[in-house]
Amino acid sequence: MLAAVAALKSRLRPRRVVALVLVALLAPAIYSYTTTMLKPSSLPLWPRSVEWLRAHHGNWLVDEVEHYYYTWKAPKKGGPQLTSLPAVGVAVPRPHRIAISRRRPADAWPQRVRPVFAQPLPGEGVWRATGPLVAGRPPVLVTTFRTEVDYPRIVAYVAWFDHTRTALAYYPGRYEPPSAPDRGPMEVPFAQRWRLLATFNSGFIYRDGDNGSSIGGVQYEPLKDGLATMLAYRDGRVDIRTWSGGPVAGRQIAFARQSLPLIVDHGRLNPNLNDSSQWGYTLGNAVRVWRTGAGIDRRGNLIYAAADYQTVTTLAQILQRAGAVRAMQLDINPEWPTLITYTHRDGLQPTKVVPNYQQPATRYLVPDDRDFFAVYRRVPGPVTVPFR
Repeated sequence: MLAAVAALKSRLRPRRVVALVLVALLAPAIYSYTTTMLKPSSLPLWPRSVEWLRAHHGNWLVDEVEHYYYTWKAPKKGGPQLTSLPAVGVAVPRPHRIAISRRRPADAWPQRVRPVFAQPLPGEGVWRATGPLVAGRPPVLVTTFRTEVDYPRIVAYVAWFDHTRTALAYYPGRYEPPSAPDRGPMEVPFAQRWRLLATFNSGFIYRDGDNGSSIGGVQYEPLKDGLATMLAYRDGRVDIRTWSGGPVAGRQIAFARQSLPLIVDHGRLNPNLNDSSQWGYTLGNAVRVWRTGAGIDRRGNLIYAAADYQTVTTLAQILQRAGAVRAMQLDINPEWPTLITYTHRDGLQPTKVVPNYQQPATRYLVPDDRDFFAVYRRVPGPVTVPFR
């Protein structure tokens, strides 16, 4: 009997040693994960867990899982046609649209997005107003349209911002950009909400693309030459162009925010769109997933686009079709696409244009983890980023 007990103890001893070694090895990761999950956050547990894994040497695993998952979920070609499109915005009477379009070219109403399908659905590609009028005209227009004949159920959500009546601001989030010297409110400032028109998501996080940012002549992350950069100038102009101005923007630029190279330039698709190394650290260019982007039309107006099941090439085609002469990819994956417009009847009322069930309509009215853009009614004076 004593011999059997001794034999059992001798067998258990190595197992205890292995268990203790495993605990010792896993303790730092468990501590890191637990403390990270206990920090304030605007995200649910699952995407935060994935973000933590990416930041702790698990990018390869997340990359592989996402690649296989989105490949498996990729839509099949063909299938039933849609009979209607999601309702966005409010129709503007045609005589009013004509009156607007006859004004000076800089104020012209954008042309209807040319349909992909020979038989467009009612309202497809037709711009509709949203939010309050400014000087008697809508400064924000939205529309939807189908993106590819081979995939008749995919819908793009697109917004157009009149640069003569709007001002664009850029805000850091709780954790992005990581080296921000001043995070401000991490939400739309309360003092500015009376003129808020729209908000939308920013680009890739700094760790995934070395995407620099600058606000008011102050470096938030070093700007990198050769990357597409969204710019807002203090005179109110906005632009998207390839950056070549050093690590920090001058004070004449209200803000600069980068995200990968241009996907549209001079009205043409970037010929390097098939180079998967440039268009997403995890999913590259070809995996069909939610993607967002922004562009500038030939009159200097800003365009935002979001659609599910997109490659970087089809996203570029959406922005090109909507009128962009230069464009950049913003964030991708289903957690992040966000386009929200606002009305001001009975208080500030947000409306989600992009149907992201993982983000509430109040996303940017409370502190958010990631940086974002806000579109305001233009007021006299030089444009700044109003942190308060």
